[in-house]
Amino acid sequence: MKLADYKATLSFSNNSPSMEMPVYEGNIGPDVIDIRKLYGQTGMFTYDPGFLSTASCQSAITYIDGDKGELLYRGYPIEQLATQCDFMETCHLLLYGDLPDAKKKTEFTRLVSIHTMVHEQMQFFLRGFRRDAHPMAVLTGLIGGMSAFYHDSTDITNAQHRDISAIRLIAKLPTLVAMAYKYGIGQPFMYPQNKLSYSGNFLRMMFGNPCEDYEVNPVLERALDRIFILHADHEQNASTSTVRLCGSSGTNPFAAIAAGVACLWGPAHGGANEACLNMLEEIQASGGLNKVGEFMNQVKDKNSGVRLMGFGHRVYKNYDPRAKLMQETCKEVLAELGLENDPLFKLSMALEKIALEDDYFVQRKLYPNVDFYSGIVQRAIGIPVNLFTGIFALARTVGWIAQLNEMIGDPEYKIGRPRQLFTGSVRRDVPPINQR
Repeated sequence: MKLADYKATLSFSNNSPSMEMPVYEGNIGPDVIDIRKLYGQTGMFTYDPGFLSTASCQSAITYIDGDKGELLYRGYPIEQLATQCDFMETCHLLLYGDLPDAKKKTEFTRLVSIHTMVHEQMQFFLRGFRRDAHPMAVLTGLIGGMSAFYHDSTDITNAQHRDISAIRLIAKLPTLVAMAYKYGIGQPFMYPQNKLSYSGNFLRMMFGNPCEDYEVNPVLERALDRIFILHADHEQNASTSTVRLCGSSGTNPFAAIAAGVACLWGPAHGGANEACLNMLEEIQASGGLNKVGEFMNQVKDKNSGVRLMGFGHRVYKNYDPRAKLMQETCKEVLAELGLENDPLFKLSMALEKIALEDDYFVQRKLYPNVDFYSGIVQRAIGIPVNLFTGIFALARTVGWIAQLNEMIGDPEYKIGRPRQLFTGSVRRDVPPINQR
């Protein structure tokens, strides 16, 4: 962070003295005005609901240019990472700042693989949940509960503790997600196999069984790996900000990540792909392709209450770069599984065509986002709809950890404490009960 060659001056129309505030330049992206001394000098706060114009931190991990439709991990375009790297390389990049060479990749992959098992007693913890519990409820509990099993790595201020916690979380999330799935359908848990890739191992734990050998389909393996890469980090979104805010109190890494999972659960965030697939299934049930035009007209009618899921994004005002990659992956997976005529995929293409041509959607820049296609891919692979957000959490864990570690290492970090504009009652005295 470097000072800009100019300052911002805040002046008031009530004749209060003006004040100068430093301006900082990022390497790319908007400059920021430093308002840290605002309250001390003026007695006022800024008001920014949703923090849409507020930089809460400085970060060197992920950069998004919503107008260009650009997403960079440590400077590398997501398109290049998703087509030229695997998830383990992406994890190394986000955690340590650089892409590994062949030797480092082998060492890092091995380090992750030897931590894939979870404590056997986690099974008893899992069995405390109802079989029909939502997987995100289960994962929130399991991840938070891991801190009870790893007392040797719960000091967030200790760099070694943070490092081993990072590896444990990245390694064990696929195991926990698969356990939550198997528990829900009443099948035995599958222990991880370290000879398999990260994505291949997850597929086997999800869909294998002890009665027969499981062969990993390389097309599905690569598709899942790409899903993980595309969801690994996304700057200061709601769940990442939650992890940072939670971690700022000094709580252990497992608790901070569990908080991120809880935030991700929301339908406006990680649950969007689940909501998107549910929307497609509802359209299909009501008449399929014959009802697409009618459905889109309802979307345009503000009084209908019908929402178009999987289109538009808080940040991207152009085509989500992840959506293009996910669309390619969707075609590859459906072709591999002989599902090219999948009715939901045909529906999605029809919806996309209308959205890209109709002035209503074009003017509002409602382009497809990554959730639009990732749900179809996961459904084709065999992942149930209620587990979609769990897959998202699995992938995003590495980004959360990288952001958490960066925050702890920042000498300017403090416990988070947002301010408020109070609109309640002024001070008043409590009247006797017979006068109320």
